Amino acid sequence: MNNQEYTIRNANANEFEEIGKLMVLVYSQLEGFPKESEQPNYYKMLANIGDLTTNSETELLVAVSSDNKIVGGVVYFGDMQYYGSGGIATKEKNTSGFRLLAVDSMTRDQGIGKLLINDCILKAKNKKQHQLIIHSTKAMQTAWKMYERLGFIRSEDLDFMQGELPVFGFRLLF
Repeated sequence: MNNQEYTIRNANANEFEEIGKLMVLVYSQLEGFPKESEQPNYYKMLANIGDLTTNSETELLVAVSSDNKIVGGVVYFGDMQYYGSGGIATKEKNTSGFRLLAVDSMTRDQGIGKLLINDCILKAKNKKQHQLIIHSTKAMQTAWKMYERLGFIRSEDLDFMQGELPVFGFRLLF
């Protein structure tokens, strides 16, 4: 058992490249998820994850260990117009969302994903939003189960296709 403690905070600009590399690594290792050759623009977005923070309502959150190692990240959207997915999610009002959750494989099963999501939930509640939206795929079963344990419900109206990949929507209502 690891005795590390983790802090969730906004990423610093000098950490964007490292977080992007972590995201590319995590997503490229998901069994059943499209590879970089199949969705190069998606992987380019992951590699340049810090670019999403140019919108004032978008934050790149990072999980950092007590020895200052980056072990995870997620992008929080305080306004769904910046969410950048297919489907109807970007039209939702009084809604926040998060995307692109990644946790280093060496630190999985230590609650880091849950810490990152709980920070997104807190941000949405503090903003007095009515709900928080997330999308997932069949390749992300671990995350999918975690969302359900945290109270997210499947919302088929948010589903869409990303090329050949079915993407499934979830909501957490406040």
